Parts: sequence; C-alpha cells; structure tokens
Amino acid sequence: MSDGVGRVAGDGIGKRPAAGRAAPEVGGSRVSHGGRRCLALFAGLCSLLLLGTGATPAAERTSAPPAITTSATGTAEQAPNSHLPTSATRTTQQARTGHLPQEAEGRQDQGRQAEDRQDQGRQAKGEAPTQAASLAALLRSDPVYVTDQLPREIPRSTAPEFAKLAKRTGVPTYVLVLPDQGTDAERLLAAVHDRLGRDGLYVLVDDMGVAGATAFGVRAPADDASTVALYELPYDAGPLLSFERFTDVIALGGKKAAERADTAREEHERTGGDEPEMHIDPVDRDNQSFVTGIALTGVPLLIICVSPYVRRWWRRRPGATARVDGKAAAPRRLTARLLTARRVEAGAAALAAAAIALGATLVFDQKTSSAAPAPIASDLSSRVDRVADGLRERGPLYSDPESPHPLDSTQTRELTDRIKKFDRGPVFVALVPQLTEDESEGEPELFLEAVRQKIGAKGERGVYVVADPLGGTIDVVTYDVRVDADLVGFDLSDAIRYGDDDDRSTDHQLGKRLDALMTLLDKAPRTDQPETSSLGMDDAPDPVEENRLAPLFSGDFWPGLMVGAVAAGLVFGVVAALLGILGRAVPSLRRSRAAAAVTPSADTSFQAPPDPSPDYLRRTARDELDALGREFDPDAALRSSVRTRVWDCLDTATLLVDRDPDGHVDDDATSADLAAAVVLARAGRAALAGIDKPCCALNPLHGPATGWRDALWAPEDQRLRTLPVCAECRVLVGVQPRLAYTLRLTIPGAGSGAGRRERVPYEEAPGPLSAARDGLPQLIRKVREYAGVQ
Repeated sequence: MSDGVGRVAGDGIGKRPAAGRAAPEVGGSRVSHGGRRCLALFAGLCSLLLLGTGATPAAERTSAPPAITTSATGTAEQAPNSHLPTSATRTTQQARTGHLPQEAEGRQDQGRQAEDRQDQGRQAKGEAPTQAASLAALLRSDPVYVTDQLPREIPRSTAPEFAKLAKRTGVPTYVLVLPDQGTDAERLLAAVHDRLGRDGLYVLVDDMGVAGATAFGVRAPADDASTVALYELPYDAGPLLSFERFTDVIALGGKKAAERADTAREEHERTGGDEPEMHIDPVDRDNQSFVTGIALTGVPLLIICVSPYVRRWWRRRPGATARVDGKAAAPRRLTARLLTARRVEAGAAALAAAAIALGATLVFDQKTSSAAPAPIASDLSSRVDRVADGLRERGPLYSDPESPHPLDSTQTRELTDRIKKFDRGPVFVALVPQLTEDESEGEPELFLEAVRQKIGAKGERGVYVVADPLGGTIDVVTYDVRVDADLVGFDLSDAIRYGDDDDRSTDHQLGKRLDALMTLLDKAPRTDQPETSSLGMDDAPDPVEENRLAPLFSGDFWPGLMVGAVAAGLVFGVVAALLGILGRAVPSLRRSRAAAAVTPSADTSFQAPPDPSPDYLRRTARDELDALGREFDPDAALRSSVRTRVWDCLDTATLLVDRDPDGHVDDDATSADLAAAVVLARAGRAALAGIDKPCCALNPLHGPATGWRDALWAPEDQRLRTLPVCAECRVLVGVQPRLAYTLRLTIPGAGSGAGRRERVPYEEAPGPLSAARDGLPQLIRKVREYAGVQ
C-alpha cells in the first residue's frame, strides 16, 4: 500500500456485482444472510482504510493530497490537474498509486526487493551499487542532495537554501542537484523513485537550472512549473533562482500554474526568446569601464573647450558689441563677465564629471559575473577528499556513485586484476566527471595532483588515471614510475584518450579503452630512472575572484580617459570647422580665422596572427634566429640539458631555412618551413629562460603553453579536446571554448599569390611543422628526418 493513496486489497472487496444479479437489499429488518455478510465485509473494508490512513506519515497526510481517488464504483480515477510522468515510467507509477491490480503491485514490490538484493550482493562483492540505488540511498537520509562536483556553480553549502525552497511546494519533495547527466531526466527520476519507494515530487537540477521533474502519487504541476522556470528566466539566472521560480509555481496549484505557463510560453514566442541577461562577463565590464573613462574626460573637456570657443566666436562676429543695460559695456565689466562665464563653465564641467562618475556607479552596479554563490573551503575539497578516501580505503578503482556506471561487474573485476598485476608502481583509476564547474576547473592533471596529495605516502608515486563517465575522456599522469613520460604525456593515442569518433554508446567504451591503456602501460619499455609526465600546471583560479568583476574605475577605464580626451578634441575640431564654414558662407557671421581640427593616431601590431603571410613568416624567422644567436652564449654556465635543447633548436631551425649555409634565409624556403623555424627559435629562447613546456597547440607561433584547456579543435569535430594553450589563447578558450578553432594557425597554400581561401591548417601543411602539436622533441626529430640528417 503506497502512502497517501486510499486502496484496499482482498478477494471480492470493492468489485462490481455480476451482470444480471441484483445487489443485496439493505434496509430496515429485512437483511438477508448475504446482506449481513456484505455489511461485515464493508466494516472490514472501512477498518482497512482507516489502518491504511493511519500508517501514512502525518506530514504527507497534511501536505500531499493523493493524485488518485477511488470512485463510488471502486475504480481508480485520476484527480483533476494531476501531472503524471511520461509513458516510460507510467506503469511503475500506476503500481504506486493504485491503477494496477494487487497482483501487479506485488510484482513491482518483489522487483524492487530483488533489485535491493542485487545491490546488496554487489556491495558484498566489493562492487559499487547502481547510480539509481546510490542516489536513492542519499535521498533516504536527506530529501535534498547537492553534489560536490559543481562547487564553482552550485556549492554544497547551498543545500539548506534548496531545502528551504523545497518546503514551499506543499508536497513531499526530493531534490537531486547533479551535473548534466546527458540522459533522460524523467527516466533517472523514475529509477530513483522505484529504489526509494516513496511518493512525492522528484526534481533534478543541474548547473543550468531545473532539468526535469516528475510527480509520483501526489498532485503537483511539474510540467507547468518547469515551463515557467525555463521561459520566464534568462539562461544565466542560475540553478538556485530557477529552482525558486519552480517551487513558487508548484505552490500556485494546477490551474494557476497552467495559466502562468501559457503566458510564459506566449511571451517567449512573442520576443523570440531574446531575454536580457542577468549578469555580465569581464569583457562587458571592460566595455563599461572604457565608456565611463571616455565620458568622464570627454564631456567636461567639451564643456571647457567648446563653450568658450562658441562664446568668443559669437562675440567676434561683425557688428557685435557687448552691452549692459543698453549701453556699451566698460572694459572692467567685460572682464568681470568673462571671469564669471569661465567660472560657470568650470563649474559645469566639474558637475558633469561628478554626475558621470556617480551615475556610472549606479548604472553599472554589477559585482559578479555569475549567479554562482561563493563556495567555502569545504566545498572545494569535498570531492577530492571523497575520491581519495575511496581509492585509499576501497581499492585502486573508484566509480563515482552520482554518475552512470560505465563498467559492468566483469569489466570492473578484470580491470582491478590488471591493476594489481602491474609491477611498475601503484595504479589509481577514478571514474569521475571532469567539469569546468568543479574545484579543478575541469583540469584533469590538477584534479589528479590534488587526489595524489590527499592519498598520502601511499600515493606519492604511481600511475593516476581519471576517466570521465559523462564526457568519455581518459587522462593519465605518472609520478616517479619507470614508464616513458613522453609516451603518457604526448604519445597517448586518441583512441584511448577520446575514443572512436563514431562511438555513440552511453558508456563511451570506457571499459575497452581502459583495458587498452593497461595493455599500453604493460608493454611500455621500462626506463632506467623513474619519470614523471606532469607538466606542473598552475593552480585553478579562485572561483570567488574568478566570478568577481573588476572595479569600474580600473582596467580599460584608463585608456578610456585618453580616448575621451581625443574624442573631445575631435568634436571640438568638427564644431570649429562648422563654425568656420558658417562664418564664410554667411557674410554677417564671417570670422577672421578658423580653428584646426585635431586628429588622433593609433598604432596596432600583431606578433603572431593566426593567418600570417609569407613575408611575415620570412621576416619573423630572420629576426628570431638573429635574436637566438645573440642571446645564446655557448660558453655560458648552462645546464647540459638546456644547452643541448638550445643547440638542437638553433641547428634544426637553420637546417630548415638556411641550407647553404650563408647566414641568410633561403629565398625558396616554404611558408611551412619558415613557420617551423620560428617555432624552434622561440622554443630555444624559452629554454634559455628556463621554460620547458609544449608549444601552444592552437598556434605554435605563440611559444610555450601555460596550461591545458578543453577547446574545439575544428568546426567539423564537435568534441572538446584537452589542448595545451598559451596565455593569449586561454582568454578566448576560457570564455568561448567552441570558438577556439578560429585561433588555429593556418599556412598559405602552395604556389604564389595563395589567398586566404587557399590556406591550410598547420598540422596539414607539408613538412615537419605538423609535429609541433606533439611536442618539441618530436618536432626536432621530424626536422632532422626531413632534412636527411641523422
């Protein structure tokens, strides 16, 4: 018997009379033996109903009216304005609310008990329970669960706020705040409901807002509330505000919620979905600062410059004489009036500057660039602690309980056995999503380094693997093990790291790819000394500082001040020119001289454009080789590795563009060879500065990378790839990772006069330039093979 739903069980109780047979007559003293039996059965029925109602928790009896009522004929009817789940979960819900007969509900309960026994069996074998069972267990202890995987967007410390909002619905509400699952939200909620076995409103929230909601056994306009939260709020409103709007609509009831959903849908169609954003990004703040700086200098300067000029121009017109009280003004009075006018102009300019500064602070009052609340220290460390504890206490394979489980029991057992047999050092595998909203900002190496430090002495060395069950990527970092670091850092195949392009399976073939990874590690040559593949990346940005907008009077505000002064000069020149033309065109207003206009100057240059011309490549190759030759002193006290790296860069760059050698760049050097020479020369100069990192994958001309980012490599490949990028490229990649391919270096095609349409990506250019993406050692080796030098 489900909570909050009046339903009876028993043979013959509540059934219609058979056709052609009259119902027993009950009235007065004429009650037959069969009538007395019916009365007894009816009394038993009432007792069962009272017992069923008494078993319902008080909170659910008062706040959760049943979605299904029983008619006078004993058949179940749907209550008005109730919102049932989709057809995929309707059978399960009917078993909970009384639509199915007693036998069907018994089979449902037996199925749930069988699933519970399967989970107990999995746990007894050391295997993780299913995702639905894990989530149901979390909701069983607390009806509101907030993941620890989105601290930059939804910190776990916001759980009390979600719980407070959930009480507004008036029905038992179970809330799951999880990363985007990429699956049917209603199906996941139905599975969790089946495992939990409690009726109520189930809501799934992700980093964008309410992702799905389904009512089981209660009346709640879930669909209408989701529609309102989707259409009434802009896309950057944030999950907390989205859930708040959702609960407010649920509390309205079915009729009002439906009317509000229709209104929101019509307004959305009328505006074309062009809702204003609630927050601005750092680029918008720079624009605000720039405009404020322009206005703060431009407007006061216009008042100070244009007003006196117009006044003097008007006073000097032919026949103009200053008069006071109808008489010619004395020189002293003219001087006093002039001083008064200047004071007024200065005061007006000062007031305008103060009004602009105050108005800008009131209009541009945004403080943060996101709706995400500020996380606390425990929010940023919770997931790392959880994964580290799981790897330390339960074995070398940890599967995130909140995410889909891509490995079955056989794959889990086989992978665990292979890990235990690996003799180069410990192996730790974490099946955990890597998201830009997590504590590591989606950087797998930062996440693995944090986990390694939490594991302690046992984890100081080893092979650390993180496999994303949502995105399907696999990342590997080695610490002090006898495995070639370049093999792990640069030579790991895309088939292991990203999988097959044509693979659309929900598990991303992670079991097969992890097995291939272990095979690669087993067959890798044993190095003489332990090696580490970590690049030593910088820490992830502080989420509080990352979301905090710069002060209005900073950044581009200072260039705006100068531009405002120049703009004021331009306007002054235009006014002066117009007055001069007017004075010449109208004899009565003719002036003796005209003012000259002021023109600004600007100087813009680019050192590494994404589409350099052959002349630019030739000039840059010559300059970079000359600079490397001047900076490199073979007799200086350098480490042998640095001296060897610089020699290799200088030698291979010379092989490409100066084969004579005569000290000059060859006239027949191709654009690809010139670009490779520039990359090598800049890598050599970076080595002299103590920097030994791979080149920027988007544009190797930018020099060494400063970190790894998920970016769209090519428009035809819609997957985000983890690429090393320079500081310049990180700006765009951090804001718009799907536009990163626009920064990719292209080389002019073969033949003279090759235009922009005939350019090719650098990795497709002939010659060794394509090896720049694989690392500097591979580029040096390719150049020597290309030049025929051993």
